[in-house]
Amino acid sequence: MSAREQNIAAASQALAETSRVKPAEIVFWLAALASFFLLPEQHLLLSEVLITGLFALSLDLVLGYGGIVSLGHAAFFGFGCYAAGLATKHGVTDPLLGLALVAVLTGALGFATSFLVLRGSDLTRIMVTLSVGVLMGELANRMAWLTGGADGLQGVAPGLLLGRFEFDIFGQVAYAYTLCVAFVLFVLARRFVHSPFGWSVRAVKENALRTSAIGIPVNRRLVVVYTLAAAYAGIAGGLLTQTTQFASLDLFSFHRSADLLLILIIGGTGYLYGGLIGALVFKLIQDAIANVTPQYWEFWIGLLLVSFVLIGRERIVGLPGLVWRRLRGRA
Repeated sequence: MSAREQNIAAASQALAETSRVKPAEIVFWLAALASFFLLPEQHLLLSEVLITGLFALSLDLVLGYGGIVSLGHAAFFGFGCYAAGLATKHGVTDPLLGLALVAVLTGALGFATSFLVLRGSDLTRIMVTLSVGVLMGELANRMAWLTGGADGLQGVAPGLLLGRFEFDIFGQVAYAYTLCVAFVLFVLARRFVHSPFGWSVRAVKENALRTSAIGIPVNRRLVVVYTLAAAYAGIAGGLLTQTTQFASLDLFSFHRSADLLLILIIGGTGYLYGGLIGALVFKLIQDAIANVTPQYWEFWIGLLLVSFVLIGRERIVGLPGLVWRRLRGRA
C-alpha cells in the first residue's frame, strides 16, 4: 500500500471514529424520552425548550459550521410561525403536512436571501441578516389583513396528529410531537455535518481561500447550509404555532436572534448539542429566576451571561470535575 493510500485510509478511519454515536448522546436522548413520563406537569415548558433548542441548532449550522454570524435569524423563525398558522387556517390542518410545507417555503426564503448574505465581508453579512429580519417583521406588520398585524394571528386550530391525537391544554401531545420532530431533524443534521459535504463546509469556515484553491465551490456550500438552516428555523417556528395555536409580531424581534447567540454562548458552537443544552439551561434558569423575581429576572440572566463570558464556559463546565479530582486526591 502506497503512502497516499495509507493517508486516505487513516483519514477515513478518523472520520468514521468522529461520526460514531457516543454513549453520552444515547443517554441524552433517553433522558429526553424519560422526561415525557417523569415530568408530566412540565410538558409545556419542555416543548418550549425543544423548540428553542431546534431553533438554536439551526443557527449553529450557520455559525458553528458555516462561519456566518446572523443577527436576523428570527426572520425564518417568524416566517415559519406565520406560514404554519396561515396554512392551517386555509385548509392544511394536518400538522405533519403543514410542517413539510413550512420547511419548503422557509427553505425557499433562505435560498433567495442567501445570495444577499454571502456578498461582502463579515460585517456586511451581519447587517444584511439584521436587515432581512427587520424587513420581514415590518412586512408582517403592514400586511395586517393577512397576518392580523399587532393583534397576532389567531384562530389557528391544527387537526388531529396522525389522525388520532388531539393537542391538549396540558401539552402532552405537543411535547411528544415536538420531541419526535426534534430527534428526526437532529439525526438528519448530524448525518449532514459528518458527511463529506459537511466536512467541506467546515473547511470553508476554517479557510475559504484555501478551500477555493483546491477546487471546492465555496459559495455553493454556504448557500446550501444557509438554506438548510433557514428550513430548520422555519420548522421550529411552525412547531411553536402548531403547539400554541398563536403567532405574533414578537416572533420577528431582534431579541429572539440575540437570545440564540446567548444560548450558543452557553452551550457552545460547532457540535449541534450546544444549541439543545444551551436552550435547556437558558430556559430553566429563565423560568426559575422569573418565578423568584418577576420584575428583575432580565438583570440576573444578564449577570449570569456576563459571568459565562468572563469566566469561560469551559472553566464553568469543568469545575465539578476539578472539585471531584481534588476531593479524591485528599482522600
